Order: sequence, then C-alpha cells, then structure tokens
Amino acid sequence: MLQLEHGLVVDAMLKAASRLASTRFPIRFVISSGDAVLYGPNGTMWNVSYVPLVERLTRDAGLPFFFAVGNHDTTARPAGDPEREHGLRNTLTAMSKLMPPDGSPRRLAGYPTYAFAYGNSFFLMLDSNIAADARQLEWVTSQLEGLNRRRYRHVFAVFHHPPFDSGQHGGDILEPASQDIREVYLPLFHKHHVRMTITGHDHLIDHFVERYDDRGRTYRMDHLVSGGGGAPTYTYRGEPDLQPYLSAHTSQNVQVEHLLKPGPRVEDNPHHFVIVRVDGDRLSLEVVGTGPEPYTPYGRQQVDLH
Repeated sequence: MLQLEHGLVVDAMLKAASRLASTRFPIRFVISSGDAVLYGPNGTMWNVSYVPLVERLTRDAGLPFFFAVGNHDTTARPAGDPEREHGLRNTLTAMSKLMPPDGSPRRLAGYPTYAFAYGNSFFLMLDSNIAADARQLEWVTSQLEGLNRRRYRHVFAVFHHPPFDSGQHGGDILEPASQDIREVYLPLFHKHHVRMTITGHDHLIDHFVERYDDRGRTYRMDHLVSGGGGAPTYTYRGEPDLQPYLSAHTSQNVQVEHLLKPGPRVEDNPHHFVIVRVDGDRLSLEVVGTGPEPYTPYGRQQVDLH
C-alpha cells in the first residue's frame, strides 16, 4: 500500500511537470526532505520501494533529484554508531550519482551534507539527525560566509527535522534534533538571511513565518514542513511552545506566525507535494494533492511569500 501511495505522488509530480513544461516556470528539479525508506540499513528496501520510483523522475522525466537524509534513512543513532553507519552507507550508495562527490567544494566529505545552486538560489542540504555535529556546522558556516549574495539572493536550507511544527512530532513535544536546529542553526540562518527552510518528518503540511530584525532591517524566513510523500499522514497535535525560543532572541525582536495549520483529521491532510516558484526576488508556493480532488489549502491561487 505504501509503495502504491508513493507511486500516486510520483504520478502527480510527473503530471505537474508536464503541465508546466511549456510555461515561464517549468519544474527544474525535485527536492526531498528525507525518509526514503522505513529502515535505511535494509538495502532491499532501497532497491524495491525507493529507487524505481525516483528513477521515474530522474531517468524518465529528466529531473535532477536532491535528497536530505531523514531519521529512517540513517537512523537516529549518533555519529559513529554502527547502525547509523550502515544506514548512512546505504543512503550514500543510493544517492551517489545525485549529489556532489567527496572532494567537491560543495560536499562535506563522508557526510550526506552538500550544496547546489540554480539561477539566483542556493540550497544547503543538511543532516539534521546530527544537528549538533561540530564538523557539519563548521562546513555549513563556511558555505554561507563564502557565498556571493549578489548572485544568490535566495538561500534555502533543506533538512528533515522542522524547527517548528504542530503535528505528531511537534505541538507539546520538542524533539532533540528540532531543538538543536533551533539553537544551533537558526541563529546562523538569521545572520546570513536564509530565506526558507524546507523540512519533513511530520506527514502533513505546516507553514510558519518567522520575522526578525538585523542591522536595522526586518527579514522574513519561511519554515515549510511538507511530509506528504506517501507514508500514512498525520494530524494537527497542537501549537509548539515557542516562548523559550522567542525569549532567547528578544534582541532581534523575533516573531513567529503560524500561517497554515494541518487539519484535525487524517483526510484533512492528504498526500501532496509543493511547487516552490522563484520569480526574481519573489517566492510563491503551490500545494498539489494526489486525491481525486485538487488539494489546495491556500485556495486555488498560489500564495506569495512576501
């Protein structure tokens, strides 16, 4: 059943790519925020339930595919744990032709952490399972510090565990990886004005908007949670407790708005994917569902992020 649901999502993605192919904004590539398989150390799962689906996008449709690892891929074990290393090895093998090789200036050697760019946008693909890892943080910091922001006006950070969410993994729960993202990476993203985080983990769609002050200006960072790729979907759990985070950043006048909440029933949160459109300095989102009726939680028009 799960493979069937994943296949329906891919079907819808291919239809969207065909629909937009002759427009001003064709789909250029696909991003995944993790959890390719149920248990990454099992190589059979990759070969049977994942690779054939991704090849429909990469080989049949010719779309580049970029992947940020989730907890089911490498497990949630710490760096160096044998079980994590087994899952990591399978992940890197499956994605070996879909990310920069070791030795590339846009790849952290030995890690599933890398970066790529298209047009005026730069994408950082992180391993949030080890969000507190000092070596990964150092590499990400160096990428941001050395980035030509005149060329790359939009920076996207893609990883698995969302900093804010209201589903099964959020609400009154703050998982360690999400806490590390808040404490370790969001201050760095403030400093370098990262435009959007794209995450998964919760099987639903959630959208928070964070505004903060820096050197006399107010900036916006959107936090998009999109986990509707085929696994059983979740429901709204409750609002996250943001007071400790807001209190820690009072000097920047940080404000967080919950722009789109998931529904309280499973049927309110169908399988879906999100099209992010970049038009110069403007960004917009289109949520596409895979059910019999179009799933458009923002209405039938795209939502502009400004």
